Amino acid sequence: MIDYETYVRIRNFFIRDGLTYSQISDELALDPRTVARWANEKRYQPKKSGNRKSKLDPFKNTIVQMLEKHHYSARQVFQRITEEGFTGGITIVEDYVRKVRPPKTRPYLKLVFAPGECAQVDWGSYGTVNVGSTKRRLSFFVMVLCYSRMMYVEFTVSQTMEHFLGCHQNAFEFFGKVPAKIMVDNLKSAVLKRTIGKAPVFNPRYMDFADYYDFSIVPCNVGKGNEKGRVENAVGYIKKNLLNGLDISDFEVMKPVARNWLDTVANVRIHGATGKKPCDMFAEELSCLHCLPPEPYDIGVIRQVRASRQFRVTIDTNHYSVPAQLAGVSLTAKLYPDRLCFYHDNKLVARHVRSYDRRKDFENPDHPKVLLAQRKKAHDQSIFMRFLTLSDKAQAYYQQLKQRRLNPLHHIRQIVALSEIYSKEQVAVAIDDSFTFSAFSCEYIANLLEQRSRPSGKPGALHLTHKSDLLDLTIQNPDIDIYATIGGKDV
Repeated sequence: MIDYETYVRIRNFFIRDGLTYSQISDELALDPRTVARWANEKRYQPKKSGNRKSKLDPFKNTIVQMLEKHHYSARQVFQRITEEGFTGGITIVEDYVRKVRPPKTRPYLKLVFAPGECAQVDWGSYGTVNVGSTKRRLSFFVMVLCYSRMMYVEFTVSQTMEHFLGCHQNAFEFFGKVPAKIMVDNLKSAVLKRTIGKAPVFNPRYMDFADYYDFSIVPCNVGKGNEKGRVENAVGYIKKNLLNGLDISDFEVMKPVARNWLDTVANVRIHGATGKKPCDMFAEELSCLHCLPPEPYDIGVIRQVRASRQFRVTIDTNHYSVPAQLAGVSLTAKLYPDRLCFYHDNKLVARHVRSYDRRKDFENPDHPKVLLAQRKKAHDQSIFMRFLTLSDKAQAYYQQLKQRRLNPLHHIRQIVALSEIYSKEQVAVAIDDSFTFSAFSCEYIANLLEQRSRPSGKPGALHLTHKSDLLDLTIQNPDIDIYATIGGKDV
């Protein structure tokens, strides 16, 4: 039973603010069923007091004795009294066990950090997101400076080592400096092994990264996630304040959305624990942080791969091309969050933008050129060999084409093509005739073959269809005596 004040708050959240039952239950720490019942009640009706009997009354003493004897769960109590004749439900049993044995709240010490002393990092997940033609799990990396509560968040679709280090690097660039320590959970990217009574075994790549940026790694104890409560709270805050109800059409929108949210909401709000804005406290903390090194750390993760017969390398179900001459060769792949680099004999041979879609093929137009050139050369050689079989003078004909600075392969291709239309003997005769007339070109061979293929007939009489009267003309014999006189003198 709730009191009147709680009823009014439920109604205000439901009617005025438009919150759902689940959201109201989170705000007021109530069961969603209780919220659903009172949100729709127009009047507050307190429960009437009375001496109504309960099905549990005959078993209450037995329950108390059970709980005093052993730390039974409510379900175990329910099973035992059901065997003894209890006919009620488990909910009434759970309520009575909670009343007899109230849940104990475990106390924790409040951790206090000096400016610049420490930051806490963690991963969070929130459903799936569209990436190209597929869907992937939406993850987000969070780093919180323990003193100022200044926050950095970055969304990814993977939590592998290159993304883990890349997000650290981007966070340092966002803050402009580096904290003295970073507190992490026992994820494999940071801690490889934890043994009670022994020092943790850190991931060597993460240790090298920490040495480069001059910070210490502080792992939480096993099962002690509360030790990094600042970032745990930040993960929950991101889910409730940023992601709850956010319409995410595509993964590409998350980067500008996150940056805008950090600048306009997360880092400028009045923090509940400090009573100040994180950005204002960060201004005080900034001088206590370490400076960034001159060059960023190379976060690429190295992997040995082998190119397929189609000169492709497969990364996350996607296929990326390398030069065709490296088909079947072992290569070194270097994986970055935004790109992929492939090396052979310590030389960069291919570079691609990394895709998080699935089963896509990415080919650099330059990579198949060597193979295409080899195929073209082999094809040209085959054409040349066919040309040499057409005539005994084919080799000499080829030399004549070269001497005239023509494109001999072009003419040879055309002549070989003519040999598929005309007989081999006809082409051979045309080539022989070219030496007689010193005419060396595929056009001459084509004209000669075409003319000789036309049927030739005997000449016939001339027939005029127009102005036939011209056939009746009479022409006088010419006087040739005038040619016997030159300059008026007889010759």
